[in-house]
Amino acid sequence: MALGPATYPTVTPGDVVFSASEFLAQYPSFSTVPTPALQGNFNLACLQLQNSAASVVQDAPTRQYFLYLLTAHITALLNGVNGEAPSGVVGRISNATQGSISVTAEWAASVSNSAAYYNQTQWGATYWQSTVSYRTARYVPPQRSTGYGVGAWNDWPQ
Repeated sequence: MALGPATYPTVTPGDVVFSASEFLAQYPSFSTVPTPALQGNFNLACLQLQNSAASVVQDAPTRQYFLYLLTAHITALLNGVNGEAPSGVVGRISNATQGSISVTAEWAASVSNSAAYYNQTQWGATYWQSTVSYRTARYVPPQRSTGYGVGAWNDWPQ
């Protein structure tokens, strides 16, 4: 296997500005949803994932990808897909029959409430899986101090 030189990710700062035309180019299933509704759904997505440099996702293009996935998820739940009305079903459909029409939905007890919420749509499930590295706790060791001083980890002589 040939390896190239090591590259380090660069972070592009800034807030994501919603573009309905850009969103619809990526998610044409929502072309019948009015632009103000899409904007409102994007605003709801920003409540779930902070849209600023203080976000856990500091790279703006990556944050845009996640926010657009969230917008698609929210739009599917609130406005429907491909011009169809939203199903109104809460949870993942676990069983369906056609004769005498029967639908069973479940809010899976084996996963967290957050995972169950996102797994209601393909876009939410993609968001949930794609953001796992941002939801994993990371230990950041304290900065070492070279001398004595207020807040230094070695304030006390050994």
